[in-house]
Amino acid sequence: MRTRFLILCLLLVSGCGRLIPDTPGGPRPWTPGPAPGPPAYVAPGTGVIDRPIDGGTRTGLQRAGASLAQCVAELEAGRVTFSPTPDRVNSGTCGLTAAGVLGPDMGTVARMAPGDVTMTCALAAAVSVWRRQSVEPAAREILGSDVVQIDHMGVYACRGVRTDAGPTARASAHSRAAALDFSGVRLRDGRRITVAGDWAGDTPEALFLRRIRDEGCQIFGTVLSPDYNAVHADHLHLEAEGGRMCR
Repeated sequence: MRTRFLILCLLLVSGCGRLIPDTPGGPRPWTPGPAPGPPAYVAPGTGVIDRPIDGGTRTGLQRAGASLAQCVAELEAGRVTFSPTPDRVNSGTCGLTAAGVLGPDMGTVARMAPGDVTMTCALAAAVSVWRRQSVEPAAREILGSDVVQIDHMGVYACRGVRTDAGPTARASAHSRAAALDFSGVRLRDGRRITVAGDWAGDTPEALFLRRIRDEGCQIFGTVLSPDYNAVHADHLHLEAEGGRMCR
């Protein structure tokens, strides 16, 4: 009986390599990232979100985004509301990893519209720095009013890069919830400033938009504006992933 049991175990072990078929060739499917690490801690007011933009901003954001736990700690220290969501696979090139819902920044008055936006935590941290250290002070200095609303065209979308075509089109950073399309701001005095209507010329509105584009280049990995191509005539594409492109 013992001999028969041992033979059966050997047969099962030798055959287990054939229980799962080989993965077909081609691009690897989207897979969830690692599970969040242990909670990190950043003292309130000392994180990257509360520091003025300088030559170390990008490095600080990369360090903050090294893990979901560290990123969430940075947002909490900056009083930014962020609720992590489970990783998700929508397709071979589209899904969410280390993402969540960005809610109100309790350290500012400016609110995102639409609100409660799903994005990677790294993008949430970059947007929070940009909002607090660029958009709001630039509006006060150049336009003489506070920003109360930041308008955008969305973040997460399972699509390719707009300028590519056909079946080989590259997946957009939007397919990973890693890019925000900013369209304009609304001020406390009632004015609305838009990329579509105010980019050109030397007006205060145009100077404001170009300043926050230029400062965004010190925060985000990729920033694309109307100066890049016609596809971006009505928005700034702000991407938190690696790369250095500013147009």
